Amino acid sequence: MPFDSDLTACASLVERADPDRFRAAMAAPVPARPVLFALYAFNVEVARAPWVTQEAMIAEMRLQWWRDALEEIAKGGIVRRHEVVTPLAHALDTDAAKALDRLVAARRWDIYRDPFEDADHFHAYLADTSGALMWAAAQGLGAGSEAEAPVRAFGTATGLARFLQAVPELEAQKRVPLVDGRAEAIAALCRETLSTLPTRAALRRAAGPGAPALTEGFLTPAILKQAARDPGRVAAGALQVNPARQSLLLWRWS
Repeated sequence: MPFDSDLTACASLVERADPDRFRAAMAAPVPARPVLFALYAFNVEVARAPWVTQEAMIAEMRLQWWRDALEEIAKGGIVRRHEVVTPLAHALDTDAAKALDRLVAARRWDIYRDPFEDADHFHAYLADTSGALMWAAAQGLGAGSEAEAPVRAFGTATGLARFLQAVPELEAQKRVPLVDGRAEAIAALCRETLSTLPTRAALRRAAGPGAPALTEGFLTPAILKQAARDPGRVAAGALQVNPARQSLLLWRWS
């Protein structure tokens, strides 16, 4: 896929809205960047769609627009002209486009103020958003089907780390972000998630050519370990990694 004006726009969008994924994409081999930037720009557009309006119906329409675009990509025919949709169509095959429809549908939770129904609902949200995104990227870069389970699991864990960082802002928006917000419950959730993750080396072996898709999770273990040790950091908005260590972790994962 040539790095044309559309992909340049995608990269600029990701740089502004999602700096961690931008750094991960820039650390990837040059041939992998078009797939990563197209998918990460798509994720930015979908993730912010529920938040740019107070009108639930308008937010629903914005998400439906993306579901319609994915349907066009899945059908393999004419796809609407758009600076993100056009390169996205080159990054996805039919199955990947259909799978990402669940990502868009899961974002409907962001429109409303209803809490998650239970722990399974919360996990499904993370799996269908961050987990699906990481797998779509790995698949687009050539990962085989045997990599799906571990890549999705790491993507889901990355979603948890990012979600915990967003808890203060969600609460400021009068949302109820966590099923159980007690410190001991947060710590237990993070410990359980960390205990099930393969090592970095095992993940990279499993992903094969799709390994650059894993790099967006370069801060995930560090963030989850922080929250497990000191869950009070979640409410305080203090889940952070200092810049020097961020650079080291990015280098290790890339």
